[in-house]
Amino acid sequence: MSVSEEQWTSVDQYITNQLVPSDAALDAALASSAANGLPAINVSPNQGKFLHVLARSVGAKRILEVGTLGGYSTIWLARALGSGGKLITLEYEPKHADVARANIERAGLSHLVEIRLGKAIDTLPQIAAEGGQKFDFVFIDADKPANADYFAWALKLTRVGGLIIVDNVVRKGAVIEKDADANAQGARRLFEAMAREPRVSSTAVQTVGSKGYDGFAIAVVRE
Repeated sequence: MSVSEEQWTSVDQYITNQLVPSDAALDAALASSAANGLPAINVSPNQGKFLHVLARSVGAKRILEVGTLGGYSTIWLARALGSGGKLITLEYEPKHADVARANIERAGLSHLVEIRLGKAIDTLPQIAAEGGQKFDFVFIDADKPANADYFAWALKLTRVGGLIIVDNVVRKGAVIEKDADANAQGARRLFEAMAREPRVSSTAVQTVGSKGYDGFAIAVVRE
């Protein structure tokens, strides 16, 4: 049976209407991102809540996000933090960081969130060198060709039992095409890295909805 993207989007809207009530701070974050010309590549509302639920499920007190954009997913994740929690989010584009900072402040979460500006591949080693507590939850949603590198650093920085989520790994099915673009090639390298890594138990889920046809990978860190 063929199902259209229009129907996927309608079902996403139904789920959102039922389970993700309208929220002033989140709505404002989307509006501000659009008004400032940021690309509309943030997670959907139901995906944002999915991240929130996952972070809550592991009792996350330390969260790392690779790719801030306008801070929409950051707000969802920061709201999942346990008492005394902290979220560090990494963003390369100064304009994106400025928009996210304002959105996070409007949501009343500035005391929980630290935005670090710069290339994540440079910032991640700095975080490791600081020698702080390991993270309970890592969400990777940045430049796709570097996904395997981000995953390698996430593994070093995540505690046993912690979760690592990588978004946009199916690429409308292009992940299975060996001559696909750089983003899909990045997804392939990620899968290959996860497959040979004994320190994680991992899988991936295909998704359809208002963001089209894609999917995410999920790994739990083990001994």
